[in-house]
Amino acid sequence: MTQKALRRARLRKRHRIEPYAVGYGRPPKEHQLKPGRSGSPKGRPKGAQNEATILLNLLNRKIEIREAGRSRKVSVLEAGLLRFAEEALRGNPRAATFLLNRYRPPDSNEASADEMSREDQEILDAFIAKTEAQLRKKKTP
Repeated sequence: MTQKALRRARLRKRHRIEPYAVGYGRPPKEHQLKPGRSGSPKGRPKGAQNEATILLNLLNRKIEIREAGRSRKVSVLEAGLLRFAEEALRGNPRAATFLLNRYRPPDSNEASADEMSREDQEILDAFIAKTEAQLRKKKTP
């Protein structure tokens, strides 16, 4: 027997290690992934971007436009919307429809972020009163 085989035999006796059982979810040792090797070596490359990320980067890219004889940098999205606004002002109904469909004024029926319902205000007042009472208890010896 080789040195390795003897060592393994001694370890099995000492720790009662069972021999490696091949079965479901336990492939033979020679077919398992080696350390440092990927299971999908030609998988998704690092830095690969999906369509939404590419579109976001494209729309946020800055370009130079000339307005009233001056040049300024704006995002591609802003430049596109400016173009639609210009076309709408020239009388293009499609451009006007496009812009107006994207503009939604806040609903007057909906509560704004600054307003609270009466129930929410009552809960907040009760919490503040309880917290103040606890602080007063801690301060008085």
